[in-house]
Amino acid sequence: MKNRKSRNRIILIMMAAWTCLSVPATAGNPLGLLKKLGTLIDTLSVKGVDRNYIDKTERPWQLILKSSVNQSELKMEAREEFEDLYMLASPHLKTEPSRYVGIWAGYRGYGLGYSVNVGGDKGSYFTIGATGGSYGVNVRVHRFDISRPQFSIKWGYDGQEDEEAGEVDLESPMHTNTLIADAYYLFNGRKFSYAAAYDQSVIQKRSAGSFMAGGMYFYSHTNYADDHNADIIELMKNIGRVKTWQGSVGVGYAYNWVPVSGLLVNVMAMPMLTFVNNIKVYGYSTNINELEIPEDVSDFTDDIFDKMRITFIKSETRHGNMNLNFDARLSVTYNFGRYFVNAYGQFNNFRYHHNDSHGRLNDWFVNASLGVRL
Repeated sequence: MKNRKSRNRIILIMMAAWTCLSVPATAGNPLGLLKKLGTLIDTLSVKGVDRNYIDKTERPWQLILKSSVNQSELKMEAREEFEDLYMLASPHLKTEPSRYVGIWAGYRGYGLGYSVNVGGDKGSYFTIGATGGSYGVNVRVHRFDISRPQFSIKWGYDGQEDEEAGEVDLESPMHTNTLIADAYYLFNGRKFSYAAAYDQSVIQKRSAGSFMAGGMYFYSHTNYADDHNADIIELMKNIGRVKTWQGSVGVGYAYNWVPVSGLLVNVMAMPMLTFVNNIKVYGYSTNINELEIPEDVSDFTDDIFDKMRITFIKSETRHGNMNLNFDARLSVTYNFGRYFVNAYGQFNNFRYHHNDSHGRLNDWFVNASLGVRL
C-alpha cells in the first residue's frame, strides 16, 4: 500500500509538471521566471564551445526510461590473535546482480531520476544530475539488504591453517546505505562534452578528448546490530555497525569517439587519491559465551537464537591514512531524430581500515535507456 501511494504521488507530480509546461508564461506569472532560467541554461549549455564539435539539441527536455543491472560487494575482515593461534572472520556481502527500472527527467542536463528494484537485492536508487559545458555534478543514493552473506572463518595454529566457508542465513538482514557524489571539470570543454555521453542534453558531432579534474565524496553505513546476529557480532570483534566517509580528488582522461554520425562512444578513467578517510564503528557486547552452544551444528535449535542478546557499549571514530581509489566509466549512445538509446557502465572501488578490521566496497552497474527529447 505504501508503494502504491508513493507511485500515485509521483504520477501526480509529473502530471502537474506537464500541465505547467503547457501553460504559456504571462507577465507576473512565476513561469516567466522559469522561462528566463531555461533561456540562461540554454545559453550556458553551449557557451564557449566549438559548434563544429558540440551542438545543442532543438528540444531542451529529456525524458528517459532506464533499465539497469547493479551489483554491490562489501567484504569485511576482522583478525583475532591468541599467542600462537589466530582467527580471521570474513563476511562477504555480495548481492546477486540486481535489476532496476526507473525514469529520469531533465532540462539541458539538469534533472532527477528514481529507480526501483524488480529483482535481486531489494534496493532502490535515487539520482541527481547537473551537467554544463565544462563541469558536472552527480549524486547517487543506493540502499540494499543482504539476508544470505557469504561467510568464511580461517584459523591457524602451530603452522597449520584451516578454513570453512559458506552462506549464512540471517533472520535479521544486513542493511547497507551508500551515497556517491562526484563533480568534475573539463579542461577541453570547448570541443569535448561529457553531457553528450551521459544525459544526451547536447550532441557530440566530432571525436574529441579532454583531461579532467574531479572530486568524489563517498558515504556508507552497514548495520547488522540485532539480537539475532549476536554470533556474527562476536566474530567481528564486537562490531555491529560500520560507517565510512571519504573525500577524494583525482585527475583523469575522457574521450568521445564519433565513428559515424549519431553514434558516440565514451571512455573515462580517473585514479583518485583519498585524503579524507574516516571510519566510525559501533561496539556491542553479547551473551554468546553465557549460552550453551552445541558443538554439532545440527543440534542448533531456534531457542538458542531467541536467547541471543546484544548491548551497545560505545562508538569510536578513527581517521585513516590516504589511499588510492578508482573511478571508471564507459558509454555508448546512438541518436536518431528526437530519440536516442544509450548504454553505460560505471565501476567504483572504496576501502577502509580500522585496527585489525578492514574492508572494501566494489560497486558497479550497467544501465540501458531509451529517451526522447521534448
